[in-house]
Amino acid sequence: MFTPCSAAETLDREFLTFRAKLVDLAATLDRIDRGEGTPTADPRYKLLRQGLELLAAQEGDRASRMQMLFSLPYDPRWRTDTST
Repeated sequence: MFTPCSAAETLDREFLTFRAKLVDLAATLDRIDRGEGTPTADPRYKLLRQGLELLAAQEGDRASRMQMLFSLPYDPRWRTDTST
């Protein structure tokens, strides 16, 4: 039977990896800020900002909501081969 870890156990196990990912994300955002031009009109930048807001929210199920944020809308014709 699966027994979930406590919050403290998860923090103990994941803290350094999580911290490294946050530092990497911050560095990437700094590089974007230092770049020429303003990315605010770019839809990818808007998605990234929405993703950051989603992470900061105190609501659960962040992984599922993040996946939905970056997913394409369902296309019922996805099995149709349009290349022929």
